[in-house]
Amino acid sequence: MREIVTVQVGGFANFVGSHFWNFQDELLGLAADPYADSVFRNQHINMDVFYRTGETQQGSVTYTPRLVSVDLQGTLGSMSSRGTLYNESSPGPSDVITWAGHVSTHASEPHRKNLFLESLYEEEQEKLTVTSRINGGENNSRREINDKDIVESLENGVQFWTDFSKVHYHPQSIYELSGLWLDVQEFDNYGIGKDAFSGGLRGEELNERLRFFVEECDHIQGFQFVVDDSGGFSAVAADFLENIADEYANTPVLLYAVRSPGSHTNPRSQKQSVSRDLHDSVSFSRLSSFCKLIVPVGLPILSGSKAATYLALKDEKPYHCSAVYAATLHSTTLPFRLEQLGPTADSHDISGSMDVNGVVQVLAGQARQNMVAILDVAMPAPPLIGKQVEQTLLGNLQPLTPEIAEDVEDLQAVESITVHGSFGSGGNRASVSEVNNMVGTAYRNATRRPMFCHLSVAQCPLPIPLPFPSIFGNHVGQHGELLDSPIMGSPSRGSLEVHSIPMAARLRSSSAVLPFLENRLVKLRRYGVERGASGAQLLRSWGFGQDDLEDMAEMLSKMVFALDPHSQMSSDSD
Repeated sequence: MREIVTVQVGGFANFVGSHFWNFQDELLGLAADPYADSVFRNQHINMDVFYRTGETQQGSVTYTPRLVSVDLQGTLGSMSSRGTLYNESSPGPSDVITWAGHVSTHASEPHRKNLFLESLYEEEQEKLTVTSRINGGENNSRREINDKDIVESLENGVQFWTDFSKVHYHPQSIYELSGLWLDVQEFDNYGIGKDAFSGGLRGEELNERLRFFVEECDHIQGFQFVVDDSGGFSAVAADFLENIADEYANTPVLLYAVRSPGSHTNPRSQKQSVSRDLHDSVSFSRLSSFCKLIVPVGLPILSGSKAATYLALKDEKPYHCSAVYAATLHSTTLPFRLEQLGPTADSHDISGSMDVNGVVQVLAGQARQNMVAILDVAMPAPPLIGKQVEQTLLGNLQPLTPEIAEDVEDLQAVESITVHGSFGSGGNRASVSEVNNMVGTAYRNATRRPMFCHLSVAQCPLPIPLPFPSIFGNHVGQHGELLDSPIMGSPSRGSLEVHSIPMAARLRSSSAVLPFLENRLVKLRRYGVERGASGAQLLRSWGFGQDDLEDMAEMLSKMVFALDPHSQMSSDSD
């Protein structure tokens, strides 16, 4: 077994994670459904990589994500941090008396379950009721109406990431940063989050929760970190990662630094602008210090990007944007759990299995040692037919990483691409050999091609669970096929109209990421390192001295130099 432990830190990271685990839960359900499409019943995906088997005190077997999720107190909505699966209540107040004065208790009203969560609860109660009768055809029509009501309520009412989560979590998984008493909008820079991890016993509590999942692994292949790095959670994640680097030095960390479009708002003053620029530089520098590969994810305007060509989403809704990023993460992590094939095996359904360390070696272990990867997606992926497949497939792969250069020719670029559920000729699912041949042809005919590309292929498409948002455009068919003419009626389509989609996602090491790196290096030098820098006092209040800042600048400079040895930015002579 080659297990992965996932860590989600921060609000938007948990929105992404909620969608991600919904995809996995949907795959588990379809694999066990005798009436499901055979492509889902024969996935050749090893879910044990991400999931663990357990048992409640009542002896019921459980199957839950191997996950530690961190967020502010009060961001779980109607969900308990202990979950419902194990019927455990939160610890009660201590009997130890340390204060003799007057004590007042302030309790907020619990959040009510929305229509979707109510339906999940009722469904589970029905399973527990032995006397529940089998529903007839009349009930099926009512169920469809209920599903429409559920989809509509989610579109208009998602406030927390738990509002659309259909997954049971282990009691050790969900951790609230209690006692900070901060609004999410106030937890907006590295300095504010600096002491959140070390304050009280939080750091040790988080380490214990992580240790719980790691120690039951037979052979852990890596950590998957998803971090909302737009505010104070980047500091929480950096401190957490530093502890992990000390305790699990030989276990690779793959880190996705995710941001919602709402985090890219323009600062209202020069002071806020300097603070934002320094946060971006410090956050990236610190996070990248403790991982093997870092992937910045999050466009300022996702809805108007080329990646959203076939989508109809709203940037102001984290529920929408996080779904796109989660779908892409599902695709990029697929190679980690594809079944291993023997040397003589020939599978019609999968190829290109690779572990976390393998991806790290492909992208960051080459001659120039670049550890910053760009994330691209084609959602849905186009069909692999016709002579111009290189234009349709490679042309549809569009970046989700911000601040990168376009049309860059990089002779040392390396890529890892995953294609799954794609259509071939006749509207049928393309076989592994067809995809391999088509993608190989596409790269050979491309005007710009990488030095090396690893390809992973699976026939299983991305399933669309009921709580997925209505973000597909009217050119997307029921199985994700791209239609020549739009479907009249609604400009957007959701889980009731689109049941699955083919996907293509790519991680690439390319000099196209230079603007992202140079921007952070320039801002750190200008506002933090140079004599009389306007942000020096702010950085001191965040706990960074001059030596710390020079070390960060040197690290960023080396990243730039690795991609462009002739860049003036990489010179530290100043």
